[in-house]
Amino acid sequence: MLFEALFLFLAGFFGGVVNSIAGGGSFITFPALLFVGVSPISANATNTFSSCSGYMRGAYAFRNELSAHRNELPRFILLSLLGGIVGAWLLLQTPETLFREAIPWLLLFATLLFIFGGWINRTLKRMASAHRHASSIGKLLLLLFLLGICIYGGFFNAGLVIVILSYLALAGHTDINAMNGLKLLVSTVVSLIAIALFIFDGVIAWYEGTLVLLGTLAGGYVAAHAARRLPQRLVRQFVILASVLITGYFFYDIYGA
Repeated sequence: MLFEALFLFLAGFFGGVVNSIAGGGSFITFPALLFVGVSPISANATNTFSSCSGYMRGAYAFRNELSAHRNELPRFILLSLLGGIVGAWLLLQTPETLFREAIPWLLLFATLLFIFGGWINRTLKRMASAHRHASSIGKLLLLLFLLGICIYGGFFNAGLVIVILSYLALAGHTDINAMNGLKLLVSTVVSLIAIALFIFDGVIAWYEGTLVLLGTLAGGYVAAHAARRLPQRLVRQFVILASVLITGYFFYDIYGA
């Protein structure tokens, strides 16, 4: 029990550090929950629970930037609530064995987003600047895209903030601080409504999730003071290596063993 508690706390700690500097902490915390024996669906729900405080803290930090977009916030919140509910409901309806088989593919998708997210966002920004006067059909497609992102976030939280940034770039946003605030707001709302459904269904592993949460808070606090000393590029390279290895392990474990 002591080893398990220390392991989960340290996983949360390093996940919190990684999230604060480069993002991608779920590549550490989600596999850690699986490693200690939490079932796949419960581990996914628990990871959403343990990650949400970081989203909330970040969204609060960007509250001034968010206030400049107050007219857009009701749309973001409504779609986040709807998408989070649908995504969480779909997760709870998914058989455990099917979700277990989907884990490598979900991790692969999140890994590719993490690796190529910057390039995708730059490309979408160029597209958005070339088509600033989008048609009503284009605006509708953007709303459906955001809804799909929120459904993904309710179903599988890893990589959510990267996909939200892609949406914001495509929607024509250019202020990076405002984009960070909006991505964290959407992530918070999606996670909170999904957590409510997970609590109602009783799938959150509270003991394990609380240990990861405490570690995440500690890691985020330490990273806030040490961020200037840790090169973001080095941390990002570490996350990429870890995510590729973890994804490869799950492919081998589920399909090759």
